[in-house]
Amino acid sequence: MITERVPVVEKIFGANDRLAADNHARLEAAGVFSLNFMASPGAGKTSLIEQTVRHLSGQLRLAVVDGDIATSLDADRAAAAGAVAVQINTGGDCHLDAAMLQSALDELDLSVIDLLIVENVGNLVCPANFSLGTHKSVLVASVPEGDDKPYKYPGAYRGVQALVINKIDLLPYVNFDMEYFQRGASALNPGLATIPVSCRTGDGLDAWLEWVVEQVSTNGRGHEIRRI
Repeated sequence: MITERVPVVEKIFGANDRLAADNHARLEAAGVFSLNFMASPGAGKTSLIEQTVRHLSGQLRLAVVDGDIATSLDADRAAAAGAVAVQINTGGDCHLDAAMLQSALDELDLSVIDLLIVENVGNLVCPANFSLGTHKSVLVASVPEGDDKPYKYPGAYRGVQALVINKIDLLPYVNFDMEYFQRGASALNPGLATIPVSCRTGDGLDAWLEWVVEQVSTNGRGHEIRRI
């Protein structure tokens, strides 16, 4: 008798990937374009989501799924900005997974949504390892975190399609080498769309919003969207 040993981690990722594929198919069938936001705590994911909702709610129907270990603070902010919001409390898990997103999708009427933003748990390690089934992933970095993060957390930078560098208004006050930071990110992810912004002053937000609208126009329902 031959006993085959299968690593538990392989089973976990395999099951998650199957559920992620189901989520993706469900979003595709509904014509909903989706973004997975990842970042370390305090980088400004929620602030960027607030700005996105406020500026695009006249053009797109938006929903936000917020993942956090506890509280509904971020979902409350997204709702106050004008989005339909669903909160997922992970109960200690450092990331969202496909099953959690699946349960959130059950609470949404996808037929009236153009853009779904998923705000993952603040963490630069675990969220990158669990596919959710969203169309694209966005990493929000921030100037106060330091310019060495692409070198220390390569996995977070490899699998994303856009990099938002937040809090650029702090550049005069923080030891942050933008060229060094971007060189590290580009080495890990050539051609990565990189957008420096300040959610506080509004600098760079037009470029970010244009990127979002372009993604929805290209990959979403295909209806005409008024250009910003």
